[in-house]
Amino acid sequence: MSIKKLAGQTLWYGVPRIFSRFLSFGISLLSFRLFGPSESYAFTQVYAVIPFLNILFTYGLETSYFRFAQDHDRQKLYNTLNVSIIVTTILFTGILFLFEGSITDFIGMEKRPQFVTWMIWIVFFDTLYTIPMAKLRQEERPRKYAFINMFAVVLNVALVLFFFYVAKPARETNPYTFLAQLYRPEIGIGYFIISNVIASAVCLLLLYKEITSFRFKFDLKLWKEVMKYSYPLIIVGFGGMINEMLSRLVYQKVSPAPENVREFQLGVFGANYKLAVLITIFIQVFRMAAEPFFFNQSRHEGAQKMYARVMKFFVIACCFMFLVIALFLETWKVLIASKHKEYAEGLHIVPILSMGSIFLGIYYNLSVWYKLTNKNMMGAYITIAGAVLTVLLNVLLIPKFDYTGAAWATFFCYFFMMVISYVLGQKYYRIPYPKKKLITYLVIVTLMYILHEAIARNLDPHASHYKLIYYGTSVVFIGLFTLLIMKVERKELVKLPFVGKFFARPAA
Repeated sequence: MSIKKLAGQTLWYGVPRIFSRFLSFGISLLSFRLFGPSESYAFTQVYAVIPFLNILFTYGLETSYFRFAQDHDRQKLYNTLNVSIIVTTILFTGILFLFEGSITDFIGMEKRPQFVTWMIWIVFFDTLYTIPMAKLRQEERPRKYAFINMFAVVLNVALVLFFFYVAKPARETNPYTFLAQLYRPEIGIGYFIISNVIASAVCLLLLYKEITSFRFKFDLKLWKEVMKYSYPLIIVGFGGMINEMLSRLVYQKVSPAPENVREFQLGVFGANYKLAVLITIFIQVFRMAAEPFFFNQSRHEGAQKMYARVMKFFVIACCFMFLVIALFLETWKVLIASKHKEYAEGLHIVPILSMGSIFLGIYYNLSVWYKLTNKNMMGAYITIAGAVLTVLLNVLLIPKFDYTGAAWATFFCYFFMMVISYVLGQKYYRIPYPKKKLITYLVIVTLMYILHEAIARNLDPHASHYKLIYYGTSVVFIGLFTLLIMKVERKELVKLPFVGKFFARPAA
């Protein structure tokens, strides 16, 4: 697969995924509009736990499927992994329900125990279609993959809108009608979770063909081989989720503030964390296309040079996204704080989290070295070290700096993982990354944000010319960075599909 084909695959995964994620982001914004920080904390807690459970339930089988599909009978592999994941999903779900009370207490959801029940069902349904969805990606069928993702999110959005803008008004008008009975005020923000449960369940119906194409045949020898490769990925996944979600899970346990203040701060932190969504979406979309690409490309000559080029374009794209987020914070403030102004007080952590997300994305790119050399335990050690660092930094920083400390903990953790992975990767699987150039790009966009912030802070926000200068300098900085990339990367840009012709020099 060439860069051109990777770009095409990313486009197919990307446009629907971006559309879907923005719809999901819009739903999050709606939750922040309908409910204040003290109420939205429960929503934040549930969606901080789900990624951990997803890692446990899937135990690295998705990546393993791509790896073993290269040199094993694909139908036998598909059968074996499906049998494995169905059996363990039923087992793990039963265990979660058995210890549901303890889980509820641990994550501080005693006031909303039903949220934990619905959370378990989300993970159950999401896990069952993991391997069928991986099959679509491995077979390079992004259209169906994109359709299913979009349909699930659109259905989720439609259900949320139905509960709050159809059923709720119906209850307020006449509580005895059928529609009115579908809305219960005490559930409140829980309808966002219920909608997710229904949408996840419906996805299984859309994958009927892929699900019914497997046979209940289990190859124990193949499964053991897969698990030997896969189990370090569980540690990698848990470490990654700890680094990403731990601050939200333990916030109430390490913060010295009163309970009501902690819940308020956690709601503010969760809302502003969402604003790093552009970079997070791009990273997820990129991984959808890049993971099978990296494995397929590994057999070809010059694979390392291809990986280096992919990294460069990835970092450039992330730099543009960082500028869009960091230089237009006033716009983002309108999105999350139009009704509840208190959400805006945490806006300053958004650039910190955004740059941290870039480090995480670079780390995911760098991780190709241990996946291709079957050194997944090295990746596990890196994420364990990152998780330990995250715990220490959160314990040290949250009591002193509240959610700002949690944001810096995330930033330094991802920076650490990125650097360590690069150093080890160059030792075991050398890739000629343009290190100096990429560091320069990251430093430039950081300095642009700092300079822009300095200009904004010296302006009177109530002055008539404030917005003109604020947004004017934002556009100027993005324009300058665009000109820099066009000048420095012209030779690379010429080689790109579709847009390359715009950068070609005219014939003499």
